[in-house]
Amino acid sequence: MANGNDVPEKVAWVLVRDDLVLVTRSHDRDRFYFPGGHREPGESDSETLLREIDEELQAAIVPGSMVHFGTFEIGEGHPEHDPFRMICYTADHRGELTPSREIAEKAWFRYADRDRVSVIDGMVFDALHEAGQLS
Repeated sequence: MANGNDVPEKVAWVLVRDDLVLVTRSHDRDRFYFPGGHREPGESDSETLLREIDEELQAAIVPGSMVHFGTFEIGEGHPEHDPFRMICYTADHRGELTPSREIAEKAWFRYADRDRVSVIDGMVFDALHEAGQLS
């Protein structure tokens, strides 16, 4: 869940298709988030992402297809969020994307939907927009 600096971390999947990015919403939340989650003890980033995407969306990340997209961090003193780090990967997948467990719904967002995601997810939206992958 946290690295050696005690900053909570999430490993997240960034899937962009046709100028839209995949996000999910948990049953108890209003905001949408990138799919993924916290590491179990001893897990690598790839093991975490494979497990989380299987649990949340019943899909399989293709081993070896993960590419680091970026690491996004909120530091001390942010007015809306405690310190947090999100390590983002793109990856291919097999299977339909079907919400399960704690996921209430999936959605495909444009950059204009940025206000519907969390602060740190908004940072990823900005990076995608700047890279020309999300308009």
